[in-house]
Amino acid sequence: MARVGLTGGIGSGKSTVAGMLAERGAAMVDADEIAREVVVPGGPAYDAVVERFGSHVLRPDGTMDRAALAALVFADPVALADLNAITHPVIGAVMLARLEELDGSAGGIAVAVIPLLGRQHVDALSLAAVVVVDCPTWVAVDRLVEARGMDEADARARVAAQTSREERVALADYVLDNSSTPAHLATEVDTLWTWLEKFRRVADATGGWPPVAGGR
Repeated sequence: MARVGLTGGIGSGKSTVAGMLAERGAAMVDADEIAREVVVPGGPAYDAVVERFGSHVLRPDGTMDRAALAALVFADPVALADLNAITHPVIGAVMLARLEELDGSAGGIAVAVIPLLGRQHVDALSLAAVVVVDCPTWVAVDRLVEARGMDEADARARVAAQTSREERVALADYVLDNSSTPAHLATEVDTLWTWLEKFRRVADATGGWPPVAGGR
């Protein structure tokens, strides 16, 4: 099973691309889904999050109020760092375990979807390549306003708070352009899938992916 990292900024369409790759047969391991799992009652990060942030980040039924938690940490860099210190190691351990479970599926492609993917994830998860879903900042902001109903100032702040577009692209082995229409995106994903399949065949034949020089 060949492991690939998939990332992109908020509003880039990363989740849409992940869904399209799943339709083509990729196995998905999604950091956002795991992030929700680890803070359910009884989850490996639940108690530590409640201890750090208090019961006001809980709903009346005891489940995590993720919106309240996000609002709290987004406005406080120290709180965000504390939350990341609690949750990121747990999320990473679960992701690695699930990728290792998939390793027995010969001939496949496993996609690790990580919003804030960095070099540390490439190393820790043994990712063979990184795919970045990219679009101009103004396109991402427009999508957040139109599709998610965000205030424009909030949308711009959310985009600015993430890893910069330039930093993401610098880490990429493959940059997928999602700045245009759904039809354009479908063509881009088809081309990406062909690229992934080519390297998967090499992996099956040699037991490892070849070096990736420069992506596209």
